[in-house]
Amino acid sequence: MSSRDIVLGRIARALGPAPGEPYDAYEAAVDRGYADRHGDLTVEQTVDLLAANLADYRALVHRTEETGLPELLARLLAARGARAVLVPPGLPPGWLAAADAVRVPDLAGSTPAELDRADSVVTGCALAVAETGTIVLDGSPDQGRRRITLVPDHHVCVVRVPGQVVASVPRALRRLDPLRPLTWISGPSATSDIELDRVEGVHGPRTLEVVLVEGADRACAGTITRG
Repeated sequence: MSSRDIVLGRIARALGPAPGEPYDAYEAAVDRGYADRHGDLTVEQTVDLLAANLADYRALVHRTEETGLPELLARLLAARGARAVLVPPGLPPGWLAAADAVRVPDLAGSTPAELDRADSVVTGCALAVAETGTIVLDGSPDQGRRRITLVPDHHVCVVRVPGQVVASVPRALRRLDPLRPLTWISGPSATSDIELDRVEGVHGPRTLEVVLVEGADRACAGTITRG
């Protein structure tokens, strides 16, 4: 067997189980001996690290209790002058109870032009990765289709703390379903040319606001571990 065959075989093995192979057998055969986090942070320190790295990526970070979430979301939308906001089908109805903006449902038949007329989008998330300042969406009902978080220029994402916060990417992968349409977001959409001139809003929202909500993760209780 050539070196090329060995490398390609390892890549194929890492991509997933062979046809008909039980997933448990595949997992047992793949070496996972690497460190799955850096340091031994408490839950509170992990959440603080998430907030710091989100801000480092130029996301706007807010913190609130569950009872204060509707008022905060209303303020954020009003500050943007948002008159129409895209809403995933499973977004908790109370989240936007205090907002004046018109709710635009996530419909399969909506055209790009119709989505572009929405000023903002409000979603939940699947989880958030502290070490990388990353929000992960998986298309669940409180997040909607991927496109509704790419077309509007303003995305407000709610993270339930601490239940949806993990320390690292390896720990995130253990909790995510690889068959879901995963979108990994680290800050607002941005790109730069060879002269390092940064331009935001090219591939997605120009502004990302992340709301860390304590007391809203009852459904996730027990899913976070130290660090």
